[in-house]
Amino acid sequence: MTNSNTSLWRGQERSTWIRLRTLILLRWVAIIGQFTAITVAQKYYDVQLELALCYFVIGISVMGNLTAILLFPENKRLSEFENFLMVLFDLLQLSILLYLTGGLNNPFALLLLGPVTISANVMSTRSTLIIGSVAVILTTLLAQFHLPLRTNLGLVLDIPDILLFGNWAAIIIAIVFIGAYSHRISSEVQSMSEALSATHMALAREQKLTDLGGVVAAAAHELGTPLATIKLASSELIEELDDRPELMEDAALIREQADRCRDILRDMGRAGKDDLHLRQAPLSTVIHEAAEPHINRGKVVHFDEGPVADGDVQQPSILRKPEIIHGLRNLIQNAVDFAQTTVWVEAEWTSDRISVSIMDDGRGYPSHIIGRIGDPFMRRRRADRSSRPEYEGMGLGLFIAKTLLERSGAELSFANGADPYQTLTDQPDRRGAIVNVVWPRKLIDAQTGDTPVPSGANQPFQI
Repeated sequence: MTNSNTSLWRGQERSTWIRLRTLILLRWVAIIGQFTAITVAQKYYDVQLELALCYFVIGISVMGNLTAILLFPENKRLSEFENFLMVLFDLLQLSILLYLTGGLNNPFALLLLGPVTISANVMSTRSTLIIGSVAVILTTLLAQFHLPLRTNLGLVLDIPDILLFGNWAAIIIAIVFIGAYSHRISSEVQSMSEALSATHMALAREQKLTDLGGVVAAAAHELGTPLATIKLASSELIEELDDRPELMEDAALIREQADRCRDILRDMGRAGKDDLHLRQAPLSTVIHEAAEPHINRGKVVHFDEGPVADGDVQQPSILRKPEIIHGLRNLIQNAVDFAQTTVWVEAEWTSDRISVSIMDDGRGYPSHIIGRIGDPFMRRRRADRSSRPEYEGMGLGLFIAKTLLERSGAELSFANGADPYQTLTDQPDRRGAIVNVVWPRKLIDAQTGDTPVPSGANQPFQI
């Protein structure tokens, strides 16, 4: 999964997901709120405002909305720069309106958080920092420079300096905190969504390969009869065409090609019969199947299986779920990628659990991220570019493995063999990363599990 199409998503800015109509609708709500607040303050509270200027500023927003509606289609999606300009315009318009209506003495100054929150949720870090910085500067200016609020009697409505300072500090802190919090949460949600999509893609690919193998196996089984008929007819023709050697050669060629078709279908259908009809296999078989693509990559992979405690001597037969195979494959790939020379894959079982441990002799996981292993788009272990120049991973391997294996009912734990505070292994050469995968036996044991397993299997065709 190192070459997953998720790279396309990583390069796509979140702001391109927002439609222009969405921001236009939000701006209409702001316009109605601004007009209502100014009208109510003037008529019901006798606050003297520069109505002409206030309505002019609101009218600029109205003209901007009408222009956007007329010039752009309803399904227009904004680019990063266009979204930035829209939010910056709203921030400046609101700041000018606050300048005309008392600055930070106006309780609606809190609305300066709106554009900052929008940018934090849908824009890049750079755009969010610019919008946040502009909001901080404008808030500071509004604390000192603004038109005063006056009543009909000429009384200036100013709050005490200490409260004005408190309003300024509260707005600045809210801009920084809410902006950073919203941006962080939005980024985490986006990363998790993309990583889960990549996980579904990996599982879907594994399932499609399984289904394709089943189709091939079924085709091989169904074609067995006509190929047998062709071979039988060609053999009879050979016997009857002893006196006509040129025709006998053609009949022999037909029989030879029928044999070739049989061999091709057998080779193509072998994996298909395994996937379609043998839904269960011994534990060691599943582990070897998962490790097969990484056996001959220049590292030695040791396998060891055996019971512990009250486990049966005979190893369990488990369900061949795509989640298990693909998850273990990703873990083994990660171990092979970072190992110096050797990887150990050990399987153990008892009467109530099955566990698989994957260890290597590499550098192990950095201690400061042990608790975060499995997060999407995070490099788990420092890659040595000289030893792994081909590595172009996105940090999804362990996340996909962890998600798929947990989906099958497993619990995963990560540690380092060289950690002096743990005694996970007494083998000094196994100083690298250790991954332990444990299933409740009833969840994957094909004999005692709750999932029904088909008992029948197609017989290989004969020619």
